Amino acid sequence: MRPELPGGPYLVVGLARSGSAASLALRSASEQVIGLDRVAPAAAAQLGERGVEIHTGGDGLELLERVRCVVKSPGVPREAPVIAAALERGINVIGELELGWRMLAAPFIAVTGTNGKTTTTELVAAIHRAAGLPVEVAGNVGRALCELTLAALAPGTTIVCEASSFQLEDTLEFAPEVAVLLNLTEDHLDRHHTIDRYREAKLRIFANQGAGSIAVLPEALVDPGTMRPGVPDEPLTIPGSAEHVLFGRTEQCALRLKGGTLHWHDQELIDGAALGVRGPLANSMAAAAATLARGVAIEAVRAALATFKGVAHRLEQVATIDGVLYVNDAKATNVASTLVALDAFEAGSVLLILGGQGKSQDFGPLRDAVAEQVAHSYLIGEDAEQIASAIAGLPLTHAGTLERAVELARAASSPGMVVLLSPACASFDQFTDFEARGDAFRALVRGQG
Repeated sequence: MRPELPGGPYLVVGLARSGSAASLALRSASEQVIGLDRVAPAAAAQLGERGVEIHTGGDGLELLERVRCVVKSPGVPREAPVIAAALERGINVIGELELGWRMLAAPFIAVTGTNGKTTTTELVAAIHRAAGLPVEVAGNVGRALCELTLAALAPGTTIVCEASSFQLEDTLEFAPEVAVLLNLTEDHLDRHHTIDRYREAKLRIFANQGAGSIAVLPEALVDPGTMRPGVPDEPLTIPGSAEHVLFGRTEQCALRLKGGTLHWHDQELIDGAALGVRGPLANSMAAAAATLARGVAIEAVRAALATFKGVAHRLEQVATIDGVLYVNDAKATNVASTLVALDAFEAGSVLLILGGQGKSQDFGPLRDAVAEQVAHSYLIGEDAEQIASAIAGLPLTHAGTLERAVELARAASSPGMVVLLSPACASFDQFTDFEARGDAFRALVRGQG
């Protein structure tokens, strides 16, 4: 049984995708809803027609007198005046993820991590489809979770939910039947301010899991004997009471890489070379572990792992032109993700497009990988100078715009090389989101931009 909704009336703060979906979900339950945003949302007319009272432009503090619960969209920081005031007054504040989970009775597989969330989420769904099991994908990717409250779900549907740190920090009782943590490296410090607060947000995915639940995570996060650079300095203490299902290379792992082949306990699953998707092996291992631990047939898992080709904007192979491979990794919005992307290609073969909004990251870790893997870097966007300082002395050009970077990289390329958009930064300085950045790259490569 899911917890009941907090009592209304409700104030929904932020009326983009998540907030609009939350508002409509609450109205479908006949709740009184007030919507607040800095600007009039694109969905304002639809929300108004459904009985949502829309307010724009102000801080909304006066609206708190009329509500008993605030629903916060993930893009709204907790320091926003209306959120801070609600918390100070003891008004319930929940996120759209928590709201959707409470309103949906279907079992949840929730996936988080610094990198690889979308690919793993979609692969988990692909495994369910290969097994003939009904599944829906929502959360931080594609549809907002609350959109599913308005849909007619097939009996037995499993919801696979990508969960960001912004969503998880607003959870109170969220307890997915399966929770997956892929990795944990520095990100979003412009929002969370410290790595400890970022880590705490991520670990909330496990916090309320009880006995009978499953927690899937890499052994490198919990076993000091298998730790490596790029993970927390000390083993994580995993909250909650779920059964831990580890993936990695040692005998303690339920999903193990041994001799280049993935094994589920003592059963051979698939040769690593036969995986359909390019990129980190850990994504495939986590998806396999999450589904096999729930009892999905191993044949279906094997088939999906062999045929799944990945998703747009994540090491997406756009085209091969005159022997040069063009790869769209626009979703690489942090340094760790770009390091993973570089590792997927031969040393010295990459013409790399970097830059955007750096989110207060340290770009220093890029230096060694760029020196080894990259023939030339083309810098774009707001934090290009910071990146240039981090990789000073290595071949680079300040291109300024994505269009100019693609033009220069194309001119410098030769057969066998890779032109890789993997920016290590957010996109909001030049694009509406990373999808728009990736779409622009795709169009430029194909001669449409």
